[in-house]
Amino acid sequence: MTDKQSLSSMQAEVDAFIQQFKAGYFSPLAQMARLTEEVGELAREVNHYYGEKSKKQNEAEKTVAEELGDVLFVTMIMANSLHIDLTEVFQENMQKFNQRDKYRFERKDGQVHEAE
Repeated sequence: MTDKQSLSSMQAEVDAFIQQFKAGYFSPLAQMARLTEEVGELAREVNHYYGEKSKKQNEAEKTVAEELGDVLFVTMIMANSLHIDLTEVFQENMQKFNQRDKYRFERKDGQVHEAE
């Protein structure tokens, strides 16, 4: 892996990994179940590190970063199998958020919503 990879190159790397197996991509529903499982594991780690629930003594040590990585990996698997270019999706979402949410929160630059 290079220091900084694009989403496209990461999706291609994930695809190359999946293509080496006969099973290939699972169904979208199975992938959604896996993504939900990974998000649950992320929630558990966030709760351990930032919440009130401490780990049990016999629980394996994991990190929030590791679980976020798992969520990203499974997200890329799902995007690949559905032929979704995450770079395009990201760019479209940023455009949406920059327009829709430009004044949603108090801004550091002091700008406020312009009168309609």
